[in-house]
Amino acid sequence: MENPDAAPKNSDATADRILDVAEGLLQRRGYHAVSYSDLADALDLTTAAIHYHYPSKADLGQALVRRYRRANAQERAAIVAQTEDLRGRLRAYVALYAEILENGGFCLCGGLAAAESALPEAVQREVRRFFADQEDWLTTIVAEGETDPAGLSGCETSREVAALFLAAVEGAMLTSRHRPSAPEAYRDALQNLIDTITG
Repeated sequence: MENPDAAPKNSDATADRILDVAEGLLQRRGYHAVSYSDLADALDLTTAAIHYHYPSKADLGQALVRRYRRANAQERAAIVAQTEDLRGRLRAYVALYAEILENGGFCLCGGLAAAESALPEAVQREVRRFFADQEDWLTTIVAEGETDPAGLSGCETSREVAALFLAAVEGAMLTSRHRPSAPEAYRDALQNLIDTITG
């Protein structure tokens, strides 16, 4: 399996700028609502310049999700390094997604997953890897947190708790997104679940 922490081999400033703009647009509009023309206009480039770095939209999407996975892995590593208890780690994890809402966006991979069947296979694979990364990490910290999975109705293992929590993290983004105080509503909804998990 590829290491999401590994830096891209052929990266330059223009390629990074394209990914920066693409990520913001996709988080707000969705994969199919963003074209190379949109990116060219936002970056004051030609579409040919974008095709030079990312020949197809599948190439762009794959590179974008790989970078997103890499950044998220670094953020999760920082959470573990800076926070020892499970409650603090889960709250810090939720804060990552609340910040996206504060900026008017949606989890990149959550948005892509909603249209997964229409995505290129290469992009689908990266999105699946993102969610596998999350579930594996959450399973680890729940297990290390010495919480009783049975305390959460219907969950018998740390992985079941992790899967439920991840589903709530992503789903609550969708249900909270259009509320006037979306980030606060999001945090409140997930805090209730964190309280249940950590007792």
